[in-house]
Amino acid sequence: MTEQFPGRLLDLLETAGRRPVFEHADRVVTAAELLATVRRVTNGLRAHGIGPGDGVALLLGVSPEAFAAIVAAHAVGARVVGVRPGLTPRQRQHLLADTVFTVTDRTADTDTGTGTDTDRPGKVLALDDLLAAPDDGLRPPPLARPEDIARLIHTSGSTGVPKACAQTYAAMTAAWALRPQAWPPAVRALAARLDRFLVFGTLASQVMMEYGLLTLAAGGTLVTAGQPDLRDGIERHRATASVITVARLRKLTAGQRTSPADLTSLRALMVSGSPLEPCRLREASDVLGPVVFHGYGQTETGMISMATPEDEPGSLGVPPVDLEIRDASGRPVPPGTDGELFVRTPGQSVGYWREPALTAEVFADGWVRTRDLGRLDPEGRLWLTGRTRDVIIVNANLYYAGPVERLLATHPSVAEAYVVGVPDDDTGEAVHAFVVPAEGHLPELPELRAWVTAHLEEASAPTRLNLIGEVPVTPAGKPDKRRLIAGG
Repeated sequence: MTEQFPGRLLDLLETAGRRPVFEHADRVVTAAELLATVRRVTNGLRAHGIGPGDGVALLLGVSPEAFAAIVAAHAVGARVVGVRPGLTPRQRQHLLADTVFTVTDRTADTDTGTGTDTDRPGKVLALDDLLAAPDDGLRPPPLARPEDIARLIHTSGSTGVPKACAQTYAAMTAAWALRPQAWPPAVRALAARLDRFLVFGTLASQVMMEYGLLTLAAGGTLVTAGQPDLRDGIERHRATASVITVARLRKLTAGQRTSPADLTSLRALMVSGSPLEPCRLREASDVLGPVVFHGYGQTETGMISMATPEDEPGSLGVPPVDLEIRDASGRPVPPGTDGELFVRTPGQSVGYWREPALTAEVFADGWVRTRDLGRLDPEGRLWLTGRTRDVIIVNANLYYAGPVERLLATHPSVAEAYVVGVPDDDTGEAVHAFVVPAEGHLPELPELRAWVTAHLEEASAPTRLNLIGEVPVTPAGKPDKRRLIAGG
């Protein structure tokens, strides 16, 4: 029987020995040194009686010690809750409600605004104290059972209190990141570019952690950069790869056009969080070169598909997981037909923590209902067309926001577009567009209405327009439409 996570990671660190795996604050940390840190924190957690099934919250910065604490918490079989920066007190309390222990460091307190000890239930443990535990030199045996919950991964919270996706140790063990023999072609192509992966923000990010594990498995080094300007971080650390949102990609592209930095080391930017318009991808590729990988996945599923720089813009590549496009009655549809995506992935969650009704809506018969709309072309490539829940109801008819946003984004005067439904006395709801103007342009409502009406139904055309400098994003880096509405 395969040893549960983090067994493969511990083996990797043991084998890598003197290979540098972390660069942090002018320190180079080898695999052997990182493994020794894992052993100390593991022994520190055990000394406090922490074992399988115990809820452990991690309020940590980005450092080799923080990474080791995550691994150690899994080694003792805990149910790990990573707390990302930027949460409200209500959201933070919701995340910590079922934890018995909280591990924190000074970096998390000062840099991420994660609150005071009074916000944290149970016993608070200082990471420095855990690091002071003895190193017995023994490889920690992973203690969890396959069905134990390994971690609770929280959604962005864009609709209120974050939901917790429960992932078992069996799912973490089956995930692709630490299994090179299971890497699909797109991931294998990406792995070859992960020599120096720039890590920033928070290791509580599912995306950042997964790519971090992939980097280690690919023989690369994790390079920490605090909260840098991304261009500066890439240039200063000679990074070959990092994660980026669509909005930051646009900024990076614009910055390189007006004041180029030395980004010759860059080989891969993994875009995640929201769809990337073909025109923006082409623009980025013209300026940055063939470095953009566009990933598609969900908190509930992990990675579903990934497009490489060689894929056709707009495509998300050929999904390496089980995927069906289904109609409204739940029946699979043929290639070329739009429908809702249902997927099965090796590392998917088993449901939402303590949310049986919501779990029943999304998880059924081993499949995850993504609530995204898309199609498969005859070659098996995936194309997204919208979200089932991102709708505007005009005169009792549903209009998806995705197609309107994508169409607006093709207008010459528009760099980015986001639409929401707003109350309307005549039609129930109407389309409200928030637009980032293209450089040197000032879009106006009549021309955008005419643009949409010419391609879609008139009811899909915006009746209100706000010009914005950039879209606000959630802590997970996704467009935050609630804040757009509140500010618009």
